[in-house]
Amino acid sequence: MKCIKAFLVISACLLAVQSTTAQQLAAKKDVLKTITLANKYFMDKWPDAGKPIFVPSRNRTWPSHIWTRAVYYEGLMALYSVDKQKAYYNYAVDWSAKHNWSLRDGIKTRNGDNQACGQTYIDLYTIDKNKTHIDSIKASVDLMLQSSKIDDWHWVDAIQMAMPVFAKLGVIYKDTNYFHRMYEMYAYTRNKHGDNGLFNAAEGLWWRDKDFDPPYKEPNGEDCYWSRGNGWVVAALVRVLSNIPKNEPHRAEYVSDYKAMMAALIPIQRNDGYWNASLHDSTNFGGKELTGTSLFVYGMAWGINNKILDRATYLPIVTKAWNAMAKESVHANGFLGWVQGTGKEPKESQPVTYDREPDFEDFGLGCFLLAGSEVYKIKR
Repeated sequence: MKCIKAFLVISACLLAVQSTTAQQLAAKKDVLKTITLANKYFMDKWPDAGKPIFVPSRNRTWPSHIWTRAVYYEGLMALYSVDKQKAYYNYAVDWSAKHNWSLRDGIKTRNGDNQACGQTYIDLYTIDKNKTHIDSIKASVDLMLQSSKIDDWHWVDAIQMAMPVFAKLGVIYKDTNYFHRMYEMYAYTRNKHGDNGLFNAAEGLWWRDKDFDPPYKEPNGEDCYWSRGNGWVVAALVRVLSNIPKNEPHRAEYVSDYKAMMAALIPIQRNDGYWNASLHDSTNFGGKELTGTSLFVYGMAWGINNKILDRATYLPIVTKAWNAMAKESVHANGFLGWVQGTGKEPKESQPVTYDREPDFEDFGLGCFLLAGSEVYKIKR
């Protein structure tokens, strides 16, 4: 049975690659034009970078340095890395300064969502070398290092929100304690949370949290692998591997998990180029979905650019996905369609459509900018 399953997976991978070879990756100038348009729509809509976020559907207001906006700024900094527009840098600095380079709930927070803004604070520090900009995020993480607690990341989103912060601080301060604690927390999420960890090594995908590991099943009887949840892990691994030294003791394990995820995504790409919100059940709110697709494109494009993934295998997949998003998600004014709003499983923030505005539109754009900026770097 295992041999048959392996054969079917390999066959599906070959068919996926063959079906996409006819497409050509958009020219670099066109990729940049697309992500510039999407970003302009957002910046025009939010001229005040520090303005609180009011969500009418929830009749509630959040400060604008919560995780959703932090993910947008991760994407903006990725865009800035390929197109050094002063306006992008100023917008990120303005956002950071209006929050006094601080974290929601202060430095004692252990919540990865609250620490996500630190990724941009650190990126800006690498440009301006003003250490006051990273005092709060460093203090928060240092408090975690002083504790023996390692089970904070009990949902996979947290890996992306916080893990790269540890990696970046370890590089800046040349302190391997950040790398060691980062690995301990990642390994606990991978191997301990839930019944036996949230990573299913047999299928190369992650359950979002303990509520979704077996015996939980999707309507078709398959395990529940939420697209964006897996996308967060992909982004985390990419951002960690982009920062930690080549000789970091656990680098090989991160690369192995990353490659396993990339391989698992090949046979389940939709014919239209996107991935479903439920990766193994196309009948459970199936359809186009931009955020998970963007994060997978980000991961695959990065792997191609860093010669970790085979270009011949993955470039057609990236091309098909990017072309689909650029054509079918981006409105003429830059608004992004097919974005699943906040939640933790396929059924939430539905329906996902071309015209519907999600509850928070910022993090979807962040995911898209991460993808586009990495696609831009691919050699033509």
